[in-house]
Amino acid sequence: MNGRARHDVRNLSRQLVGHFATHVAPCATLPGDALRGDITAVTRICLELTIDVLEGRQPDDKVEFLQQAAAGWAREGIPIDTVHHAVHEGFKLAFDLLLTQAEPDERPADPAQLLLRVLDTITPAVALAYVREHQAAVSEHHTAVHTLVSALLSGHPTSTMARESGIEIAAEYAVLAMSVPRHRDEAHPGVDTKVVARRKLRRLQTELSRCCGGRALSLLSVDGGTVLVPIDAIADAELDRLIARLSEAAQVPVTATVVTAVTTEIPDCADRAHELLDTVLRLGSPPGLYRFADLAMEYQLTRPGPGLDRLGALLDPLDDHPDLLETLRSHLATGLSRQRTARQLQVHTNTVDYRLKRVGQLTGLDPTQPSGLWYLRAALVARTYRKSAPALES
Repeated sequence: MNGRARHDVRNLSRQLVGHFATHVAPCATLPGDALRGDITAVTRICLELTIDVLEGRQPDDKVEFLQQAAAGWAREGIPIDTVHHAVHEGFKLAFDLLLTQAEPDERPADPAQLLLRVLDTITPAVALAYVREHQAAVSEHHTAVHTLVSALLSGHPTSTMARESGIEIAAEYAVLAMSVPRHRDEAHPGVDTKVVARRKLRRLQTELSRCCGGRALSLLSVDGGTVLVPIDAIADAELDRLIARLSEAAQVPVTATVVTAVTTEIPDCADRAHELLDTVLRLGSPPGLYRFADLAMEYQLTRPGPGLDRLGALLDPLDDHPDLLETLRSHLATGLSRQRTARQLQVHTNTVDYRLKRVGQLTGLDPTQPSGLWYLRAALVARTYRKSAPALES
């Protein structure tokens, strides 16, 4: 390659950058300082790299420079397709310009093959550097989110952390306590159950971010956790749909409870949401979203005291009849549907009727009457918590 071509590299770089800004759509949206600065410098390096390859030199130092630039673009949020568009367009135009200026005896016998060699050198290097930096940035963001959520849940000051991480703290949140059951493949003997669980969690987190515009703050493991959703991100009426979408994404039926809280009340409200979730799970209620209003009676009944013991004792006559207790529990959980109870227990509806009649005979509380049904439900809640009542004291 003659000296003029090497001397014109800077002019060629400016020409190419001007072409990018005008004709290459992704580049046209970049800030002017990015085009005049990094993009121009990288374009010049790409041209020099091309000349090195044409003249048989190893362009290692230039590859390293491009990797550093790609890492910086990843941190700045410049899309990787923009990076590749610029690189590929630059090499295409560079070859046209450089080969035009080359002496006939200096031109490569197979320009297309040479172009592919150059691209094969730079494209994997740029992509690898970009992806590594992007993954590191994502990891840092997740760490910042976890630290911030932990602080919010414990009542510690968060203004400094929020400012440093760039994460906006809302004035009020829907505090969700969430239970995520095992995926069916987690019990499969032929697969890595940890991989299945992590994939389930990743799908759920991706859908959560999509539904909430990336504004939800969460501390989730493969079996559930806590999610803080700004109330202006999703309306309360849409939270049921959110849980349905998370269930669909995770491929398991998610159960959640929600309590609304201003930022300073998050620790207490999170504890309450998880207590409510514990009640839902103990009672074997169907998956879905439950609000405090749905469980006010059950929540109050779980408070320690003589009333809890007395109510729990109402079902003591069923201790020797686990099938009756299971039928009662299932009947309440299915909304008093004899057919659904029978299907769940895999028995005939007549069997359900017989067992409920026996419950009434043994306890003195008729499950077909409103008053008896109320006491039986209250007794079931109290019985579920009676042995663990001290753990609920605050």
